[in-house]
Amino acid sequence: MKKLSYCIMLLMLSFSSFLSSPASAHTNNSEGFSAIEVNEKTLDYELKVDLEELGHALNKETAQQQHIDTKVIQDYINSRIKLYADSQLIEGVVEKNDIEMINEKPFAVVNLAYNIEHKPEKLVVEYSMFMDDSDPSHANYATVKLNGKVQEKVLSFESRELEIGEVSFLQNVKQFVLIGLEHIFTGYDHILFVISLLIGARTIRHIFSLVTAFTIAHSVTLALATFNIVVLPSRLVESVIALSIIYVALINIFNKDAKHQPWLAFGFGLIHGFGFAGILSEMRLDPGHMAMSLLSFNIGIEIGQLLIVSIAFPVILWIRKLTFKPIKWVIPSTSAAIFAFGLVWFIERAF
Repeated sequence: MKKLSYCIMLLMLSFSSFLSSPASAHTNNSEGFSAIEVNEKTLDYELKVDLEELGHALNKETAQQQHIDTKVIQDYINSRIKLYADSQLIEGVVEKNDIEMINEKPFAVVNLAYNIEHKPEKLVVEYSMFMDDSDPSHANYATVKLNGKVQEKVLSFESRELEIGEVSFLQNVKQFVLIGLEHIFTGYDHILFVISLLIGARTIRHIFSLVTAFTIAHSVTLALATFNIVVLPSRLVESVIALSIIYVALINIFNKDAKHQPWLAFGFGLIHGFGFAGILSEMRLDPGHMAMSLLSFNIGIEIGQLLIVSIAFPVILWIRKLTFKPIKWVIPSTSAAIFAFGLVWFIERAF
């Protein structure tokens, strides 16, 4: 019965391959099978592909007795099969690879495990094994199980995506607020820039004007980049973000009484917005939730910024009020350290 099932699948795949568009000289009408099951904390993927075609794709000689190097096949699969769990890209780790005969033909059998923080509500599979490098006529019979639902599809050159599930409104908002929070607290360059601005602030009202200008600016460019209206090279963006840290730190070092102007925060905020958009570019945003995802992500960033300001500024004010002379060197030393970080980041990113 199992053999009969495979034969039926092979017939379906062969028909699909016949309809696929040719894009290179090597065409072998190869077939594959994907069995994906989503659990609470892991996603299990059993991938079966034509062994000979896998050898062509990897430029390696294969034989029925040989096992393909785990790291090589893992890198190839992760570059050709993209899985998005609730919009976030996840990567698989090969746990086992083997060879199996299907209809008297050798197939590589690869078992991958994907770690996930929680069971996703939606899964998207983007499949392009062999299609762009060795066999444009390749087709894969895929089955996905998620939350009691089963989705089946033949993935081919002209139809490479499979979607299952739907992200709820509240889950989408929660997810992107948390991503925004995580991004600001792990974005040390953004944190140091905000602290540098605070060092040049004098009153709560002054802080409000700086943070508001910075927020408006990065919100504008974040939206422009997310909707692909304006896109800048990431290397340029990251380099200029490092320069913004260097510039503000130098002002703090050489002009202790400097009072940063909102235009400064606004100007550099435009660049930081493109930096914030970098993480969203790595995700697959649901078109139906695009605006809310962007807004939620931005809210997460603003909450993080407010937390940083509410912690750092009272400390800066307290240090300024102390009369103990060695304390007076704390803020200039902090600015010098921020300058050093910015310089190192600029060198790493620009050269």
